Amino acid sequence: MTVDKRHILDDDVFSYQEMKDQRVFLLWHGRHIKTIQGAEAHKFLAKIGDLEHHDAQLLMAKLTGNFKRGNERKS
Repeated sequence: MTVDKRHILDDDVFSYQEMKDQRVFLLWHGRHIKTIQGAEAHKFLAKIGDLEHHDAQLLMAKLTGNFKRGNERKS
């Protein structure tokens, strides 16, 4: 398992919003950063329901793909 060395994922930095048209919006500090849809959205929703808080945050961070370098701006 990947370790969050800076403990950023201990807070609720990522969230998601499921839309009626089967799209899922991934949010970072309440800002929309990525949309997933189709099979990827179904897989995400099936997986996220079984995860604990830190693991869910890690999954959303990995899906965004650009939150691993340490140069993210704080809101």
